[in-house]
Amino acid sequence: MNASTGKVNLLGLTQPQMESFFEQIGEKRFRAGQVMKWIHHFGIDDFDAMSNIGKALREKLKANAEVRGPEVVSEDISADGTRKWVVRVASGSCVETVYIPQAGRGTLCVSSQAGCALDCSFCSTGKQGFNSNLTAAEVIGQVWIANRSFGTVPAKIDRAITNVVMMGMGEPLLNFDNVVSAMHIMMDDLGYGISKRKVTLSTSGVVPMIEELGKVIDVSLALSLHAPNDALRNELVPINRKYPLAMLLEACQRYISGLGEKRVLTIEYTLLKGVNDQPEHAEQMIELLAKIPCKINLIPFNPFPHSGYERPSNNAIRRFQDMLHKAGHNVTVRTTRGDDIDAACGQLVGQVADRTRRSERYIAVRQLPADGAPAASQS
Repeated sequence: MNASTGKVNLLGLTQPQMESFFEQIGEKRFRAGQVMKWIHHFGIDDFDAMSNIGKALREKLKANAEVRGPEVVSEDISADGTRKWVVRVASGSCVETVYIPQAGRGTLCVSSQAGCALDCSFCSTGKQGFNSNLTAAEVIGQVWIANRSFGTVPAKIDRAITNVVMMGMGEPLLNFDNVVSAMHIMMDDLGYGISKRKVTLSTSGVVPMIEELGKVIDVSLALSLHAPNDALRNELVPINRKYPLAMLLEACQRYISGLGEKRVLTIEYTLLKGVNDQPEHAEQMIELLAKIPCKINLIPFNPFPHSGYERPSNNAIRRFQDMLHKAGHNVTVRTTRGDDIDAACGQLVGQVADRTRRSERYIAVRQLPADGAPAASQS
């Protein structure tokens, strides 16, 4: 609920939540489907434009509810067709959303937090620290904004957005409830109708919440690995000190095996010159992933000011890829997209008022209680 207006923001409600809302205002549950279609299929935020709803109900909705997405601060389009939206959320911070067009598909990279507490050393978002969790409306609102921008409607055969990846700013599993609600809306036929195989959550390794994720949803899972041993990963991805590789990979395997289909784990690995791109690192990675069904995305580092890291040479990238491929792994090298508008992987920065830079402080707040249930999300 919006504290300033006292109204419920319908944009972030799942189908069951929407049905409950209509019951609470004395209306039939089927109204939920009608309104969800107007909001998500047609991008409508004006109740008076919902033509199959009677005037009395429209007036009741105006008194009790609103449809309000994040404020669009700017939209930039790269020379390669990549788009980036900067949107302002309720905390006052700005986050970024990126759309990447490819042959036969369009992928939207969605943010889950303003900033990030995990402070991975090669990520520009982490250098800003953490400000706030996004509400479910602010997470799904990024899809809603992009969809409206493209004018996508159900009757249109070629939908602009075919895939969504929770790989933008923030660690999605540290905003668990709001992210899960938003992903349910992404996959709901009354929402965006995106296949569960084409909605991907990327995590740096919050092990307890990987376990919880498998209980409530079956989206694809990506692991931001970035190092093949604990000593190096402790430096690059500090959360590894709390949840080391053996524990992390076991949790990922359990999640994937629980899906009951031929699904594999996606491994994201940012290549840093002279840091994690050497033949010995490839050999360690082959051994680490030997028994894990996975596909590997190698991401050449995208520079940003004062990072202290460099992009490896093309020869070093090919050598690393070839070693993994010869060991039987499915390996791709991610093409850098949108770097002319600072939309490439690892470059998202938004505009964040830093509340904490220490991952331990934030993670301690987000720990599972004794009964094993997820703690309440901030919103």
